Formats: sequence, C-alpha cells, structure tokens
Amino acid sequence: MKFMKSTILSIAICFAVNAAHAQVNDPNQVAKDAATNHANNDMSNAADNGLNKAEQGVGNLFKKKNKDKKTDASQNNSNQTTNSSAQTDPSTPTSIKAYQNYDFVPGDKVVFEDHFTDDRDGEFPTHWELKKGQATLNKFNGAECFFLTDGNYCQVSPLITNKSYLGNQFTIEYDTYNPNNGAYGLITFLQKGEDDAADIQITTGEVTYDGHEGTKSFSGSLPPDIQYDNYKDRWHHVAIAYNNKQLKVYVDQYRILYVPGAEEGITSVGFGGIGDQTNPIIFKNVRIATGGSMNLVGHKFTDAKIVTHGINFDVDKSTIRPESMGTLNMVVQVMKDNPDIKFEIDGHTDNSGSAPHNLTLSQQRADAVKAQLVSMGIDAGRLSSKGFGDTKPIADNNTLEGKANNRRVEFVKM
Repeated sequence: MKFMKSTILSIAICFAVNAAHAQVNDPNQVAKDAATNHANNDMSNAADNGLNKAEQGVGNLFKKKNKDKKTDASQNNSNQTTNSSAQTDPSTPTSIKAYQNYDFVPGDKVVFEDHFTDDRDGEFPTHWELKKGQATLNKFNGAECFFLTDGNYCQVSPLITNKSYLGNQFTIEYDTYNPNNGAYGLITFLQKGEDDAADIQITTGEVTYDGHEGTKSFSGSLPPDIQYDNYKDRWHHVAIAYNNKQLKVYVDQYRILYVPGAEEGITSVGFGGIGDQTNPIIFKNVRIATGGSMNLVGHKFTDAKIVTHGINFDVDKSTIRPESMGTLNMVVQVMKDNPDIKFEIDGHTDNSGSAPHNLTLSQQRADAVKAQLVSMGIDAGRLSSKGFGDTKPIADNNTLEGKANNRRVEFVKM
C-alpha cells in the first residue's frame, strides 16, 4: 500500500511539474484541454471510486508534504436538482427545496465582500493582496472569477485595513468550480497574524481540517451526489461558520464537517492552493462576516427588527438563491415560536444603479421573500412587504463592505 501511494504520488508530481504553462485566455478551452491531458495519465483514467479515493489521498499527501515547506523563508443561478446524473451539468439549477434543512446563517456584519464587478479581465483584483505564487481574473461562465495559476502554494488575501478583523464568531462564504482537471481544491487559511493557525480544504472527495503544525486533523466525506465525478464541472457554494472554537463547514446544502475544538485566536483569512495555468483553482463571490448572534430560534422575540444579510438574490433580479434557506428557516422558526408576531419585510439595496430601478428591485425582492415564507407555511396575513431601494443606508456606499451591508432584508415587527 505504501508502494502504491508512493507510485501514485510520483505520477502526480511529474504531472504537476510537466504541466503546460500556456496563457489562460479562454477558460472553457483551458478546462477542456486540462480534462484531455488529465485523462491521458494513469491517475485519472480510473472510473471506480477506489482509485478516486487514492487520487484524493495523493492530494492530501502532496498538501502535507508541501506544508512543511511553508516554514522556509522563501516562502448564480437559483434552482438545482440533487439527481446525481444531473450534477455534472453546471447549468442544472439547484432548487430551494434541496436546501430545506440548511441551517447556515452568516454573521451580522459583513467585513469583506467581492464579486470582482469593478475589476478588469486579465488583471489582479484591486481589493486583494498576492502573498505567494501567481493569480489573475478571467471571465468564466459569464462572470469574472479568481484564477490561482501558479504556486505551491499560491496564496491571496483580502485587503482589509484592520489586520485583525475576525474574532470569536465569524463566517466565510465563496463559490468554487472544478473544471474536471488536475487542480487540487481551494484551501482556506485561518490565520493568527501572519501564521497559519489552521487550513480547511475542499477536494472532490472530502473536506479536511488541519490544525496548527498538525495538532488536529479531521475530515468529512462529501455525499455521493456531489462527490468525485459528480463534484466536477459545476459550481459549489462553500460556507464556514466559526463560533467560539466550534467550526462547521458546508458544501452546497450539506453540512460536511464539524470540529468541536478548532484553533482559537483567528485574526484573518487567506485563500490558496496548488494550481498552475493548465489546472487553475477557480473561485468567486467571497464574503466574510463577523458576529453570530442570529441564533434566535427558541427564544421569545422582543427586538424591534431582525436585520439579515443571508437572503441573497441573483444579480439584479428578485430570484432567491438557495443558500438563503438558512436565514429563511430561522425566520420561519422565530414566527412559529412567536405565533402572535407579524413582520413587515423590508428590502434594501446599495446605491449601484438608478434610484427608481433600486426602488422597484427592492420591492420585488421583498415580495419574493414574502412569497417564499408563505410557501413554507407562514400565514400571509402575518406578513407585509415594502421596498426602500437605496434610501436607508446603514453603511458607507463608497466601500465594498459598506455596499454589502446596505444590501439587506429586514424583518420589522408590526
């Protein structure tokens, strides 16, 4: 077994070293060429899950081997089915129904959010810092995405003025895509100052957590309908919740990993991995939020309103994205626990676009939330809806995080 792992590891290293370093101009062609190249080597010719697991094992071995080097000084679509045969089609929408048991709720205050909408294709994004390796923006599936194209590891970090912006409660979200190539999964680096405190990696087979200097190591397998070949060639939404050393990791509608005694003292976050120009790591829609006081289930609701940032919509539309179900499920439970309560659902936008358009859009989004809650069993007589557009900002619209905090849905007690 050691010989088999060693042999597969050698193949993986040779493949990584000899990968072509062509310029990434057409990501769809890159994915196609990478898939062809990958299919021509022994490691990816296997169709059975056993060798797929071996490949994932190589990824973890490769990762741990290179983690030792890090001490050197050189150092939106809104409907999708869960039918496994449909998972390989990135255009297949995910239904909100698939997320009916989802319980992830993002933090109260957004400290960073970037969709790369004000950056140029082919450039390094304005609101990020390159720590190691090479990375660039490329248009992929109609949207600007972050490509990590060179480095072992490549590592990038959000540019945030306060270097210690996390605390005892925070959440991290992003979307990632594996274009059926040889790239290993994106790693989230949880950091204490400049040092890595813990790493969370999403591969095609599992989610792994590695504590500082190997002090703790946990893993959780992805369910079959999004595992191995079913993971590839489609977008996945990843959500990480940290609450006083309790850490949870979600992939799509599933909670995959729970770590009850995670590293503490986390101050910031970075992203990275082993990628090259032929096999890039691709991700977008990054959001980091602090706080976690949204757990209102089981308590008598006495506050004047609930301000939420977890109900998300397709860009410039009123279509509710499925990952919003964690927040919607919480609101439904609050209303069930407090049968006399009534809410006005208020929609708010940032100041992008014209004021009349934003007013109309916010009303449509508030109406969509009301309709979704009614479909989940809430009496329509307990709900009303109103759109305010960009007329009631709660943060500075001149910053990314300010705009993100202004895009919200409020439930105001009537």
